[in-house]
Amino acid sequence: MAEKSQNRSDLVAAVAAQSGQTQTAVNAVLDALFDSLAKAVGSGTKVTIPGWLTVERTHRAARTGRNPATGATIQIAAGYGVKVSAGSKLKGAVK
Repeated sequence: MAEKSQNRSDLVAAVAAQSGQTQTAVNAVLDALFDSLAKAVGSGTKVTIPGWLTVERTHRAARTGRNPATGATIQIAAGYGVKVSAGSKLKGAVK
């Protein structure tokens, strides 16, 4: 588990300081980035930022599960999930 964490405000401040942009501008860019990413992945488009990360929608088949409270068998509907994979530059940063 990570000993330190960085929230969105910290990230915005760091990017603003490094790029010379205002925090408002950086925050607007992050909003647009996440909105575009959500729309693309939601429609089934794989998004790749070479060397950094890949985000794609995955399909989960319908399956049988158990209610942990009663032990009864239940049907779990098919659905979608999200797979995020780290690229080589991101993996290299943690070595």
